[in-house]
Parts: sequence; structure tokens; C-alpha cells
Amino acid sequence: MKIAVLIEPLNGTGFRATGGEPFSITAEGATREEALNALKEAMAMRLKCGAELVSLEVGPQEHPLLKYAGMYMYKEEPLFEEWKQAIEDYRNEIEKDDAYL
Repeated sequence: MKIAVLIEPLNGTGFRATGGEPFSITAEGATREEALNALKEAMAMRLKCGAELVSLEVGPQEHPLLKYAGMYMYKEEPLFEEWKQAIEDYRNEIEKDDAYL
């Protein structure tokens, strides 16, 4: 795993290496390499003491009723054509009646 580390010089006394979250650890050394090694050791110690790095997928959740979508496929339903015809007949009947216009 690779993480971003900020390395910055300290007023003539060495360097500071700082890791971002989830580690939030700072280590210092006389050289850049010493500071990085100290940071790496501090991170390894946290992991050795039981800390874990895991991935978590976050995003929109599936709608709870989605699993039922399409469970009654109308094309396979024997009464579907009869139902469509009944709707069409009803519309025709309504359109002929002036009271509904």
C-alpha cells in the first residue's frame, strides 16, 4: 500500500515526515531517509499492536423493494392480453359517453 507523506525541513535540525489519515503520525530524523524510516516504523508498530487497514465500499444503497421488481413478468402472465383488452374497451366506452368529456 502506498500513502502520501509530507516531508518538511526543520530549522536546520533535520526533517519531519508526516503521514495523513488513517495514520496521523509524525516522525523526525536528521535526514529525509531517517525521518521516513522512523515514520514507517511507527506505522508498523501501530499495525503490530492490533490496528487494521480495511477497505469499505460506500455508495447508494439498493432500494429494499428492488429485489421484487419484475417478479411477475407480464409477458408470461396468461391474463395480460385480456387485461389490456379490458382497459382498451373501458377507454372506448368512456370516450363515447359525453358526461366524461
